[in-house]
Amino acid sequence: MSHSERVRIVGSADVSPDASIGDGSSIWHLAQVREGVRMGENCIVGRGAYIGTGVEMGDNCKVQNYALVYEPAKLADGVFIGPAVVLTNDTYPRAINADGTLKSAHDWEPVGVTIETGAAIGARATCVAPVTIGAWATVAAGAVVVKDVPAYALMAGVPAKRIGWVGESGVPLVAGDHADVWVCPLTGSRYFETNGTLTKEAA
Repeated sequence: MSHSERVRIVGSADVSPDASIGDGSSIWHLAQVREGVRMGENCIVGRGAYIGTGVEMGDNCKVQNYALVYEPAKLADGVFIGPAVVLTNDTYPRAINADGTLKSAHDWEPVGVTIETGAAIGARATCVAPVTIGAWATVAAGAVVVKDVPAYALMAGVPAKRIGWVGESGVPLVAGDHADVWVCPLTGSRYFETNGTLTKEAA
């Protein structure tokens, strides 16, 4: 198994010998981590969560209880996946072909969800592949994401729509002293909105 003694895997977890698990990571009860998974350091995979074949995860990711991360999802550093989140991988799902035969792995092409640095997906949200969730964005609990999400966006609803902006602390931004300027109420960091995208002011 491709991990060191500095990885915690409880006895009831099912972790493939072909999975690579970074130092400091923890895999909890009844979780399944499939072959080819590449998981960074200090990740947490909660009870009953599923990490599909070949999924890539950066450092410091949290996948909460009973979340389903289907391949070929890619999670950057610091991604949060809430309880019972689903990252899908089939654009046109069917159990059978048009002739009634059972579909096999050769009858469809899996597509993945990409989640960039620091983004958070709330409990029971669904991301319908193929979509990209931008860095530091937040998807509200129960939302259904069917289109790409810009960095720092706060998304909610079915289908999910942008209802505001969030900073790197995860707190909704408030209007600044000029049009198209947004401020984090916790840190004071400033962000600038241009044509539907947000950028953080350089330090």
